Amino acid sequence: MELLASFFVDLGDKAAIGLQSALSWNNLLHCAIGVTLGTFLGALPGIGVLVSLSLLFPITFHLEPTAAIIMLGGIYYGTAYGGSIASILLNVPGTPANAVACLDGYPMAKQGRAAVALSMTAVSSFIGASIGIALMMLFAPVISAYALEFGPAEYFSLMVLGLLAASSVSEGSPVKGMVMVVLGIALGLVGVDLNTSLTRYTFGILALHDGLSLLAIAMGLFGVTEIISSAGKAQSSQVRPQDITLRAMIPTRDDVSRLWMPSIRGAGVGSFFGALPGTGGMISAFAAYAVEKRVSKNPERFGKGAIEGVIAPESANNAGDQTAFIPTLTLGVPGSPALALILGVLLIHGINPGPALIGERPEMFWGLIMSFWIGNVFLLILNIPLIGIWVRVLSIPYHLLYPSILFFVCIGVYSVNLNAFDIWVVVIFSLMGYGLRLLDYPAAPLVLGFVLGPMMEIHFRRTLIFSQGDFSAFIDRPISMMLLAASGILLCWAIWIAVRGRRRKTDPVR
Repeated sequence: MELLASFFVDLGDKAAIGLQSALSWNNLLHCAIGVTLGTFLGALPGIGVLVSLSLLFPITFHLEPTAAIIMLGGIYYGTAYGGSIASILLNVPGTPANAVACLDGYPMAKQGRAAVALSMTAVSSFIGASIGIALMMLFAPVISAYALEFGPAEYFSLMVLGLLAASSVSEGSPVKGMVMVVLGIALGLVGVDLNTSLTRYTFGILALHDGLSLLAIAMGLFGVTEIISSAGKAQSSQVRPQDITLRAMIPTRDDVSRLWMPSIRGAGVGSFFGALPGTGGMISAFAAYAVEKRVSKNPERFGKGAIEGVIAPESANNAGDQTAFIPTLTLGVPGSPALALILGVLLIHGINPGPALIGERPEMFWGLIMSFWIGNVFLLILNIPLIGIWVRVLSIPYHLLYPSILFFVCIGVYSVNLNAFDIWVVVIFSLMGYGLRLLDYPAAPLVLGFVLGPMMEIHFRRTLIFSQGDFSAFIDRPISMMLLAASGILLCWAIWIAVRGRRRKTDPVR
């Protein structure tokens, strides 16, 4: 009991340090800006967290590191709140993870209950996020303490497992995902090798000696590609802004009675999947929906406007967004492609995420966690009265909205390095991203490979230096061997899935 009491006293002291950092005017302002911009972009159909971060993280290059990551974190989980708005009103998910909310959210909107669906979604999202943050506060320091025992071999093996999980567990073909991971690793190696000072894959282009810009790649693959793909679309909300009033948002007693348990169950599912690298919000949202349908006494209501079908996935989505920061900050392995962008920004600021981060930068780590509480309170307070404004935003035609986004993309890319070459990189990767989309190749694993590739190379070389070139060092250490074994199982599973899918295509009878 004394050990447990001392743990919570220490946790309280660290939370106080974080609260002091998060409540500074600078960090508070950027938290509010992040969640507001995240909600706005998340509400736009098809934008999603990757596009939102790609469009907005140039702003953070000019900020102090703690304010930068707090703002990026606000954008990250703010898009989850905003994504449900388009799902409910348009039947078009704002982000892939919000796709499940379409199943019952849009039927509720057609029944005239869009306002209730939106308000209950905001509350369930807050509940899920709160549970996810609490779990992060409890487990992140413990994981970080054990991770201090990791050497370069363990880090290399962990990153291999994370990349394989991201490519094989996420939606789409596992083989195509692995191809994109390998391509991302190759792109991450472009530039001057720090150990030998030799240039790699530069083809005589001087601008490539410093490597490719993460910002330019992300904006091209996600931001501009989305604009190209959305050209000509003209969805508009069928719900009138005057129908979304505070009175209309008040739920019935039956709605409130159905709120708590689905939110808690969804948060539990989302927290588990969020902490696993590569699984993403979509898997946790679908899993939470499936669990809720299974435990329901009237499963036939689902798909026809069941409020639990909206509450549980959104709670899971937001809980997973919080716990996804655990492997990113404590191990330096991003839990999702979006968090790979945030990790990349930290590296640009000269901060190495990992087990030493909590001890070396406690004001940043705990300030970020406490800003999650503040940001989610902001979202709850802002979203309910501002839902009418988001409805009006969704009525803006695409052909007016997207050219302005494209303008800010060009300004943002150029302003970072004042280098016109980065704009050409955006153009090349936007065309590449559109081609990959047509061929059904996922672009997100490429970002993970690009960010983790150089780090994997560093740990790979360190392991061989310490072992004097003996490759058995990767399997001599128990943790590294277990991680590589898990990677091998994932790889075999992905190959089996690919072979089975090909057999089904060639043999219609089966």
